[in-house]
Amino acid sequence: MNDQFKLEMEILMKADDDKHRVFGLFSVIEEEGEVVVDKEGDMITPDELEEGAYEFVKSSRVAGEAHVKKGIGTLIESVVLTKEKQQLLGIDLKKVCWFGGFEITDADVWEKVKKGIYKSFSIGGQAIRIPVEDSK
Repeated sequence: MNDQFKLEMEILMKADDDKHRVFGLFSVIEEEGEVVVDKEGDMITPDELEEGAYEFVKSSRVAGEAHVKKGIGTLIESVVLTKEKQQLLGIDLKKVCWFGGFEITDADVWEKVKKGIYKSFSIGGQAIRIPVEDSK
């Protein structure tokens, strides 16, 4: 059975208020070599993160507000920064993550972003939860 999930990540920066663009980390799945466990107790592999991000780019690209109101903006940037991609780019972020940006077309939502009411991205989706056995 598919379970709903939600990931929240802090908005890192806003670029050009006049263009209503906001950028940040959508998901961090590893930091300093350690797997990140999200608020629901879930972990995501790099392959799963890439596939989910690519599917979002291919089939949706639509921003929503609080998982309720859809169509408040459009994806304008997306990259999953795996260890392999970082190595190719000559960088080491000390994390595996999905970075991106949205152009917000809804004026009310943009005001909430500017005022700091919305401080993070919240990525929703569905997944099949697979229990991980404790190896200790």
